[in-house]
Amino acid sequence: MAGSSLPPLLLLLLVAAGAAGGGRQVSMQYNPGWNNSSVNLLHVRAVGPSDTLHYIWSSIGAPAVLLVATDSRSSALCVNWTRLLSPAPAGAVWIDPPSSVVYSTAVVFTKVFEYSEAKTLEELFYPTYDLSDFSWDSINRTLNRTALTAEFTGIPAADPSGSFSNGSLAFRVTAYEAGGRDGPLPSLLHTANSSKVEFVLAGVAPRGNSSRFVLEVATVEERGVAQKLRSARSIDDEYTPTIFETLSLVAESQNDSSTLSFLQWKATAYGSQTPRREDSIQCRSRGLQAANWTLPASSIVHAYFGEAVGSTYTISAINISFGGEDGKVYQEKRYLSWSALLGFGQPPKDTFSPLVISIMAVALGTPMVMLLVGSCVVLFAQRKRYSEYEPIN
Repeated sequence: MAGSSLPPLLLLLLVAAGAAGGGRQVSMQYNPGWNNSSVNLLHVRAVGPSDTLHYIWSSIGAPAVLLVATDSRSSALCVNWTRLLSPAPAGAVWIDPPSSVVYSTAVVFTKVFEYSEAKTLEELFYPTYDLSDFSWDSINRTLNRTALTAEFTGIPAADPSGSFSNGSLAFRVTAYEAGGRDGPLPSLLHTANSSKVEFVLAGVAPRGNSSRFVLEVATVEERGVAQKLRSARSIDDEYTPTIFETLSLVAESQNDSSTLSFLQWKATAYGSQTPRREDSIQCRSRGLQAANWTLPASSIVHAYFGEAVGSTYTISAINISFGGEDGKVYQEKRYLSWSALLGFGQPPKDTFSPLVISIMAVALGTPMVMLLVGSCVVLFAQRKRYSEYEPIN
């Protein structure tokens, strides 16, 4: 079960020390203590100077990730596999020692909606893809402990429309040992206190002529912590051309408004495996709200937080939609990729690079220099004219 939370200030000090201490020692372990590959549980352990961050990814039930921060370099993940795979998994996952847990939260990818607009401008929704009903490949074949990447790939257990006959849905996971910036678009800025997840639809046949897709994302937070959606706009699109908005779903302590964790993304998705600016797909968030439904019963979340998730903890949900006004981008390319960063503490903030600062300095400074030089020339010319004047006696 989840350990008791310590003051938010301690979490902020720990993650700050981890980021400033030259990075983290990161390791990946697949199904620890279990030799069967019929289910997926990936433990990412990131050890800092005085703490450990745990990311526990799983496709048991709906795909989800537990984020647990501890104040110990030796804290470890424990799994009771018999209980985890039973109808009542509460208490099957915990961190040892429990007293080391500073903060814990979860992000759950629950459903994918598909809809199109009829001629009457009404939204026509097709049957929902419930991700807890998907069949998932073993991630063991995609696990790369050197690159710190893995991929959860799945298809619906029942596919009456045949939409997934030549396609799949995937969540690609990347862990980081230090701060930096991704090369491929959207070129997210990351820290050692974060990981990346990439949601991918590849080859899935749309059920309408102008289909758009919506990913439902749920979060689980302790009492006293509230989720807030922030939008940051910038005039700088150096790293993500034509995209000027970054969105962050942050967990804030209601006591002191400190940020404990985040899910951050650029307001774009892409329609290519090698994305370019012209492959951009419009991405919108459809409001954050308290969820009035329960999470899938057999999820990793219940195994850690217990059966009283809805009463003891707060569940929030947000819908993230992809597609332009006519939905033709996915119709043509049959590929959609959306990347998000998740982690502890404050989300990274993009700043102007030295190149952009230099260009701005030249662009703003040149007119000022020209104005100053021009004024000096005029004043010098006037003084010279007056000094050469000889009065007539």
